[in-house]
Amino acid sequence: MAASDQDSIIAIATAPGRAGIGVIRISGPCVPALAQALFQRELTPRHAHFLPFTDEQGELLDEGLALRFAAPHSYTGEHVLELQGHGGPAVLRRVLARCLRAGQSMGLRLAEPGEFTRRAFLNERLDLAQAEAVADLIEASSEAAARGAIASLSGRFSREVHALAERIVHLRMLVEATLDFPEEEIEFLEKYQARETLDGLRQTLDVLLAHTRQGAVLREGLHVVLAGEPNVGKSSLLNALAGEEVAIVTDIAGTTRDKVVQQIHIEGVPLHIVDTAGLRETEDTVERLGIARSWSEIERADVIVHLQDATQPNSVLDAAIAARRNPSTPVLAVWNKSDLLAEWPGMQTGRIAVSAKTGRGLDELRVELLRLAGWTPGGESPWLARQRHVLALQEAGEHLVLAAGHAAQDDRVLDLFAEELRLAHDALGKVTGAFGSEELLGEIFSRFCIGK
Repeated sequence: MAASDQDSIIAIATAPGRAGIGVIRISGPCVPALAQALFQRELTPRHAHFLPFTDEQGELLDEGLALRFAAPHSYTGEHVLELQGHGGPAVLRRVLARCLRAGQSMGLRLAEPGEFTRRAFLNERLDLAQAEAVADLIEASSEAAARGAIASLSGRFSREVHALAERIVHLRMLVEATLDFPEEEIEFLEKYQARETLDGLRQTLDVLLAHTRQGAVLREGLHVVLAGEPNVGKSSLLNALAGEEVAIVTDIAGTTRDKVVQQIHIEGVPLHIVDTAGLRETEDTVERLGIARSWSEIERADVIVHLQDATQPNSVLDAAIAARRNPSTPVLAVWNKSDLLAEWPGMQTGRIAVSAKTGRGLDELRVELLRLAGWTPGGESPWLARQRHVLALQEAGEHLVLAAGHAAQDDRVLDLFAEELRLAHDALGKVTGAFGSEELLGEIFSRFCIGK
């Protein structure tokens, strides 16, 4: 990241390209002196000043609004200056260069990706989950994702984590006190109902983890693989779900030689639908390469849709797919071309009947895809989350399970009980950044856009 978090930094905060308005953001200790050098006057904090932006010789570069925010009442928690002018790239570059020249002796330098938000985190204006939500809000590809990012940015997710952490700390406090004063001979587990308290903590964590998994699905999407023999209608189904012709469809077996990926949204949840080459034995070298890639996609899928021709059902591939998939990956059996049957098959077949040609059954398929992903339509997660949040909560849950195992014994293992509570608390701290490493912070903020 930056050479120093104490430097003053500057960047164009608006997206590249032409726009009506462009913003240049400066943060750091040099802001008061820089504003004086640029405008020969002191700027009133939180007041919009309409001013000319000039170079050293007084030549007009642009004109617009200058806003100064005094520390700690700013986005970064530092002194901040924002210059809002016209959004032409050439204009913004000239104003940026003028600021850099004026601030050269004040330690002003160009900001790196995510550095403004990193400073907001380091100055405790945001915790790590909220800081990540800033990037998620910018990248949100659906209204549901944007609402989830706003919920996380507002601190709803963090408050849930903090509330659980405080309950663990309270139980830890009682355990540690008992360990420090063993002569009191307190039957800790019984007197303080430690087992019941721990059960409550685990139940709360399970609910939090379920919501967080949904938040991760909402943010990252599902990797859904369409698998099956040639000519069962995988490409037709992809086109039907996408609502456009994204894959070539013919009656010739083996038309699809390589994967075709299309992103769609169901209930605001992004699904990455992968159409793969038909699975069969073949001597065609190119087709064999495509089939090998199909198996590779199956092995890393979040959900597998095993598509069959309803007029010629064949479950031979069931065992092969089961052997190659991740054991935790659900397989959804789907009968396509069901419109060609004399009677529409019901759910008693154990499969979903669809017709990629007519569209019948597609709504049921969409609902089932979300159900297998753990997503309930209408039960949207209140926040957006990341896979690292899920892993941290799972780690906390594992330590609470171990603590419960020690609690099932007696007070002679209170030290082990206390240690598992400490580790669970530390795992929760990874979500909000209380125990984040410098490497983790660098990885997270390096993915932000410059100016944020």
